[in-house]
Amino acid sequence: MKIATIQIAGQPRNAQVAGDELVVEGDAQRVAMSAAEFLPPLSDTSKIICVGVNYMAHMREMGRPEPEYPLLFTRYPDTLVGHGQPLLRPRNSSHYDFEGELAVVIGAHAHHVKRADALNFVAGYTCFMDGSLRDYQHHTTQVIAGKNFWRSGACGPWLVTADDIPDPAALQLQTRLNGETVQSAPVSDLKFDVPYLIEYISSFCPLRPGDLISTGTPSGVGFAREPQLWMQPGDVIEVEIDGIGTLRNEVVAE
Repeated sequence: MKIATIQIAGQPRNAQVAGDELVVEGDAQRVAMSAAEFLPPLSDTSKIICVGVNYMAHMREMGRPEPEYPLLFTRYPDTLVGHGQPLLRPRNSSHYDFEGELAVVIGAHAHHVKRADALNFVAGYTCFMDGSLRDYQHHTTQVIAGKNFWRSGACGPWLVTADDIPDPAALQLQTRLNGETVQSAPVSDLKFDVPYLIEYISSFCPLRPGDLISTGTPSGVGFAREPQLWMQPGDVIEVEIDGIGTLRNEVVAE
């Protein structure tokens, strides 16, 4: 099942995807997909936790050794926009990089979860674009400044429930910039897979329904290219994951 969050009369509403329409939960109102104002498919999230340098090929392109534990950082809800909404290239940095990712949405209270049971705590999966301002990211050893510019990332287009994706490692991720593939990798290339991440993160903080874990990006990021490739106003960035769909956003100047 695919469940989107859309805005109707200024209020967020959950809606089930039905072909090229969205059926609003509660009143069965139908909204054409092309007319919907998508929000990130999160409700009452208390945490957005992202994993850095988690694909093996991405570690190699960044010249990073394999870590013993996941590199984690947080994003705030107002850094994310929904499918089809404009991404802001901030006025004070032009080093705006793309990072397509698979995100996991937690569906049940999870604390001290064992890896073998971890997928039982997943509500579903969605696409994530972890827009990164690389110069700000590298101001210090803490990346949080480069990851939390207002409306610099995206999430969506909807959540696909876990019963439709029994094994997230079997998924394939692709990122396209202006129609050109810039990232392509199997999710199985993750150093720390989804069950491990849930086990590790829930060992130090309780996870609640609606919390999101974004699992990291594959190789091909603009920072690691020669010459470097930054997103510009007018660009269109797409993150596609088979079994989920395509998250599409245009970049505009702040």
